[in-house]
Amino acid sequence: MSGLSVPDQSRYTAVAIILHWMIALGILILIVMGLVMDHVALPPLRLFQLYQLHKSIGITVLLAIVLRLLWRLTHKPPALPKSMPPFERGAAEWVHGLLYGLQLILPISGWALVSASILGIPTVLYGVLPWPHLPILSTLGDKAPAEATLKLLHHWSAWALLAIIVLHAGAALRHHFILHDRILQRMLPR
Repeated sequence: MSGLSVPDQSRYTAVAIILHWMIALGILILIVMGLVMDHVALPPLRLFQLYQLHKSIGITVLLAIVLRLLWRLTHKPPALPKSMPPFERGAAEWVHGLLYGLQLILPISGWALVSASILGIPTVLYGVLPWPHLPILSTLGDKAPAEATLKLLHHWSAWALLAIIVLHAGAALRHHFILHDRILQRMLPR
């Protein structure tokens, strides 16, 4: 046979693994930054810089999530073990669906929030690349109600995503340390 290698069907692809961990790290950084922005008294200039960085990382994570979803649609994930009970398979599918949904809702709601802000502060990604506001929201006559609603959506989406991440990580650790199967290893770099 030729020297062509056969892809390992029991693991996620290298691209999926890189995107997964890059997105996870970005989300955790964004959540910590959000908590600091909401609960720590910072000088106005430092707070402004933190908001700009939060928006930059948020848009970067949004683009990575879109890539991850496109990759997932075109590359079948490894099958779950046949020994896994049906209710666990169903729960895993629900959690993954919630993770993807919240990963999209959170940055889009943040982008919409910035677009509807009564302050109208432009977003400049990493201090270099101007990023447009969403149409319609940026041209509303009375932005305050939309801004308040989007702020609540963004805030509670972050808490919901954090809860789902804890559930997801807890399940992965349970598989690794209690069930001793290879579920977690499918997403770890070699």
